[in-house]
Amino acid sequence: MYRRFLENHFLANAIFLAILIIGVVSYFQLPRQQDPTVNLNWVNIQTIMPGASAADVERQVTDVLEEAVERVPDIRFISSISQRDVSLIMLRLEDMSEREVDERINDLHREIQNVEGDLPDEARRPTITTVSSANAYPTTMIAVVGLDDDENLRFQAQRIQQDLERLSGTDRVEPVGLRDPELQVLFDPDELVGLGLTPSTLAQTVSTYFRDLAAGTVGLGDQEWLVRLQGTENDPEYLADIPLLSAHGEIPLRSVAEVVRGREDADDLARYLGGPAVLLPVFKQDDANELEFLDRIRDYLTDYNERASPITGVQMVLLDDQTLVTRQAIGTMQRNAAIGLLLVLITTWLLLGSRIAFATCFSLVFVIAGTFLFLGLIGQTLNVIVLLGLMIVLGMLVDDTVVVAEAIHRRLQEGMSAMDAAMDALREVAAPVTAAVLTTIAAFLPLMLVPGVLGEFMKVAPIVVAVALVLSLVEAFWILPSHIAASRPQADRFSRSGRLRSRLVRRARVRYGRVLTKALRRPKTTLSLFTGLLVLALAFVALGLIRTEFFATDSARLFFVNVEMPAGTPLGKSLSTTLAVESAIADEFREGELRSRASYAGIQFTNAESLFGAAKGQIQVSLHPQTRTGRDVDDIIEAVREAAARVPGPESIWMERRIAGAPPMGRPVSVKVRGNDLQDIRVAADRVMGILRDIRGTYDVVDDAYAGGMELSVRLNPDAILRAGLDPGHVIRDLRLLTDGEVVASMRDRGERIGVRVRAQVKAVEDIERFLDTPISVPDGRPILLGQLVDHEIIRAEGNIRHFNLRRAITVESELDESVTDAASVHRAIQREWNNRYASLHPNIDLDFTGDFDDIVESIEALMWLFLLGLMLVYLILGTQFRSYAQPLIVLTVVPMALTGVLIGLLISQQPLSVYTLYGVVALAGIAVNDAIVLISAANDRLRGGMPLMHAVLYAARRRFIPIIITSVTTIAGLFSLAVGLGGQSLMWGPLASAIVWGLLVSTVLTLFVIPIMYSLVVRPTAPQEATALPLPQALGDDGASPFRGLLRMISQGALSGRPMQSADEQLATIVNYPALRKLYNEGQRALAEAKYESAIRLFETGAREAPQSPVFHLCSAQALALFMQNSYGADLGYLARMRRYLSAARRLAPDDPRLPLLEQMAIELEAVAEDPTQT
Repeated sequence: MYRRFLENHFLANAIFLAILIIGVVSYFQLPRQQDPTVNLNWVNIQTIMPGASAADVERQVTDVLEEAVERVPDIRFISSISQRDVSLIMLRLEDMSEREVDERINDLHREIQNVEGDLPDEARRPTITTVSSANAYPTTMIAVVGLDDDENLRFQAQRIQQDLERLSGTDRVEPVGLRDPELQVLFDPDELVGLGLTPSTLAQTVSTYFRDLAAGTVGLGDQEWLVRLQGTENDPEYLADIPLLSAHGEIPLRSVAEVVRGREDADDLARYLGGPAVLLPVFKQDDANELEFLDRIRDYLTDYNERASPITGVQMVLLDDQTLVTRQAIGTMQRNAAIGLLLVLITTWLLLGSRIAFATCFSLVFVIAGTFLFLGLIGQTLNVIVLLGLMIVLGMLVDDTVVVAEAIHRRLQEGMSAMDAAMDALREVAAPVTAAVLTTIAAFLPLMLVPGVLGEFMKVAPIVVAVALVLSLVEAFWILPSHIAASRPQADRFSRSGRLRSRLVRRARVRYGRVLTKALRRPKTTLSLFTGLLVLALAFVALGLIRTEFFATDSARLFFVNVEMPAGTPLGKSLSTTLAVESAIADEFREGELRSRASYAGIQFTNAESLFGAAKGQIQVSLHPQTRTGRDVDDIIEAVREAAARVPGPESIWMERRIAGAPPMGRPVSVKVRGNDLQDIRVAADRVMGILRDIRGTYDVVDDAYAGGMELSVRLNPDAILRAGLDPGHVIRDLRLLTDGEVVASMRDRGERIGVRVRAQVKAVEDIERFLDTPISVPDGRPILLGQLVDHEIIRAEGNIRHFNLRRAITVESELDESVTDAASVHRAIQREWNNRYASLHPNIDLDFTGDFDDIVESIEALMWLFLLGLMLVYLILGTQFRSYAQPLIVLTVVPMALTGVLIGLLISQQPLSVYTLYGVVALAGIAVNDAIVLISAANDRLRGGMPLMHAVLYAARRRFIPIIITSVTTIAGLFSLAVGLGGQSLMWGPLASAIVWGLLVSTVLTLFVIPIMYSLVVRPTAPQEATALPLPQALGDDGASPFRGLLRMISQGALSGRPMQSADEQLATIVNYPALRKLYNEGQRALAEAKYESAIRLFETGAREAPQSPVFHLCSAQALALFMQNSYGADLGYLARMRRYLSAARRLAPDDPRLPLLEQMAIELEAVAEDPTQT
């Protein structure tokens, strides 16, 4: 049935073409993006409260919402920041299914709604958003640049923002430097007092007049008329003519206030190349194709610049394009895949012939196309982790294909027909190849269970590996044999290339057999060398000779220069200093490196969160893709760091590189200093920063707290307000109108909202004393100073107040040189120093080391346990196949072999050890496991056929030598281009490919020698196999034996044993009467029984020289030589010549001896092993 299935070439070709075509179509239709879309289980709750200080926001908003959030189950941790105008609560849910996440978010909405009534009236409604890997960072940044910072720039930026938000795939746009338009009523408090007006009266009048109202309807005869009140107009002159009722009669608003069209106060400001600009960070939706999304943005940008820019004078600039990494990754993959496939084709053609080589390459294309088809069916995107999985599995696909192809090729050389060769080859290798695939899948599938963000981020890689390996079985057991049979390849042993190939193969096998024989003679030495090599490789890591990076990825060509100004610095001053830093670093870029740069103040984008504050500035630096001779991002950052440090004014300047190809995470060292009193926390945080700076390997030590500006804290004076006859509510409103003012009305104009803000003129509140001396009218017309109505004090405000798990906290963080130390060691050192020096001084302070990076570390630790689980599954599969407890352990020795090879490769290539290279260790182990399984299966088959142990080991090793070499050479050829960067370099795949290439060079050698040695030491032939062996020579009795010992021998070998009494060998009669010969024989017989073969050979050969006419010593010498080669030394042509000489003498002296045929057969088998195992 199976044969008929293989002979149906039409079906095989139809399925092959269908999957190939659909797979190629799926490849081009798969959405492209940098990273897989992962639900990070992060939820943000943002609440705006205009004009509120950080302390007010904490007390009136954050505390209220945190109390509600605490009632929601399955929250891992809660973090919040309260700062001027904004409360932001960030919570992380436990790992759970998408359905459970949706339920928890619904619970969150419900709890928030329940407490909305407890929030101040000034607070806006909380907004709840979920964060995924797709919308955590901007996909791109656009600068809208104008000639001046005017209404034209603002209006065009607003319009562009709305257009971008309507583009398909846009999640949101968060502008920087864009201020909403306002009609501003700027009054003079002194003028109001003279007219008996208060700020509250003026604001109420404006609010009353400036409004549109649908008054209702009125009946007029048999008609109904709509009554509409129109009170809004975008012309400031209209608003200036509103009448006010003063103590001196009716006056227009313009007499006491200036009405202008302006913009709201800036929370952030932006500049591009020093000129006015609005920055538009654009975030994409989870399911949007990143490349197509950027193409749509580019098309819009090009259209605007060509059509509207000449008219408006406003231009759009694409500052950053994060899809460049994705495009470069996919391009690198495509180029290296093409080069690798070509190299595989060349190497298989050289080793197996052209027809089989083409069939092998077509099979690889089939598996890859089928994998893309599967990814399209499950709705996956084409991202760097998918491509990583394909790179991991490529070597194993080559391995499976080559094993089957080589087995078919060998049978074709023996003269079998193509179909018979395919059937016989599959009978030999089907079981071990299947076991090899299942063991590799078993090793990778547990990696799908890694918890946390890392597990979700990397989950698709083992899926790709498993799917590709399953498809490889289909192509190896059906498509490949069918194609080879259909191509009707002929044996090429008579062609010139075939003869050359055969000579090379035979010579290689003979030389390998000789070296392996020497290794088998000294197993302890060989295993000691392997163990020493492993220990040496591990020592390289321990000594820091191999650097370690969790996520050694292709760096996004983007970084940020963060500028921290002293507390209380105005926004404009922060921007000017940031521009000075930008100017200072401009000369540090070489030609062709800098793509763009933009400066802004009031906000800082980081890998963990966005930070706000007037004292914060940031420069975004976007770079062109790195050239072969260009500098990497880290080198450029170091140059920029030195130049930026020379600028005076900033309190600190620090750099942050954009993370790419890895899950979002904070800094590696993160310590939450938690307590209740802000001053106590501040002192404790400073001490933790001191500890951290003293630890070797840490740098860029910062904290997330910053002091605010000076604050005038006022409290109403009830007695003074009562005596003045004022309403306390009016006093509160007057206070607001004298500061930031109040938006008392609004209107819609050209599709956008315009607020009407009433506030005091800025010149009236330039200093605190003048502000407190501001007069306010009382009902009897007398003025009273604001300072008389309130009690006040001047304090330093908090810039932000953070909570972690509902307690106030300051987070101290730093970057880490992982070649010097690791995060866990730093955390332990901090905790130890804190306990020894400061814990008693701060009893209410505790240190918390949990956070984003801690989640990554937890995933790494789980990865180790799941790797052990994978090894257990591999052991179960191998034990089931081999029906042995010991043989699976032999196969598993390839894991340390693979690790040894990878570490040596990383040391030579100076590449980092990362999570991706650990995946490469599993992949390399899969290749080596395949080779070991097939080798051991071949040895077991020979043992079951009655072949002695050492003979079986040598046969199997030499039989599998060429397939193992072909596998290694073709795999190295396939990955060589990527390892050395022929088609483009990649920091993620380059070390992976380099590790596998170098690892194969080492592990292949170790597999060819260590596995046979381990097999010969561990495996023992079963009893049925030993029964077919030649019996050992019979011992002769001693002359001095006592009668009692003779009686015991007679009883044990006679009646009580149930067997007939053994008679002495007739041939022994020739030596029994000669004491010297009898002594030589007995000593030789004991040595042979104790497996001391070399001593037995020496004694029996001495006897053959002393008694050349006795066949006993000739036969025993031949048997000792055969056992020595079978069980210890290995087949050797020199020992075989001596064995043949003794057999020839025995045949002449005793031609009818029954031992001769058995010894002759052993000699034939040993000669076959010594020359070429394919001849048996």
